[in-house]
Amino acid sequence: MGKDVIIACDFAGKAECMSFLDKFTGVKPFVKIGMELFYAEGPQIVRDIKARGHKIFLDLKLHDIPNTVKKSMAVLSRLDVDMCNLHAGGTVAMMEAAIEGLTRPDGTRPILIAVTQLTSTSEERMRSDLLIEKPMEEVVMHYALNAKRAGLDGVVCSPLEAAAVHSVCGKEFYTVTPGIRFADGDKGDQSRVTTPEKAKEIGSDYIVVGRPITAAADPVKAYNRCVKEFVG
Repeated sequence: MGKDVIIACDFAGKAECMSFLDKFTGVKPFVKIGMELFYAEGPQIVRDIKARGHKIFLDLKLHDIPNTVKKSMAVLSRLDVDMCNLHAGGTVAMMEAAIEGLTRPDGTRPILIAVTQLTSTSEERMRSDLLIEKPMEEVVMHYALNAKRAGLDGVVCSPLEAAAVHSVCGKEFYTVTPGIRFADGDKGDQSRVTTPEKAKEIGSDYIVVGRPITAAADPVKAYNRCVKEFVG
């Protein structure tokens, strides 16, 4: 399994997103479509970007009762995305139902990963707002093990936790890590962050990079820098 950089296309609408993707003439980056763009444009935006030749991580973070998630995943599976996700906090039963819904009649399915704790959540906030008293790393490892037990392919986690996830879930269990910033960049609203180069050292399988690329003066140059630092 090769490492890859996923660009977070967190745009308000199709025109802005396509204008951004038009800049990439020699390569088709793996892209993430999140809630903002999907809710603005609907499923057609997935079809349109897929038709351009991009791999797609559909980042909707499902979290509901198992039957609702199962039925929703069946719909998303028909969109031919390459990766999608849910919240590990929805329980093992919900994650098992998601796998069942996501699997197509021919047995194929997109990669399914679970969000452990959002990279904007600090341990202090987890304790005060969510009343989770365990240390952050222990919580993330427990959620990751639940995801593996449910049959998922990996987790979304902080790059700072990637090595630990691999140590408890195995090297083949994917770690998809947002919270990536260049060493000379701004952290923004993320609290658990690192650089592409450090994420590679720690063992991230995929890094998800948004503003350091999308808000760059030269997005293609920033993307290439990411690829060079993370993939080599």
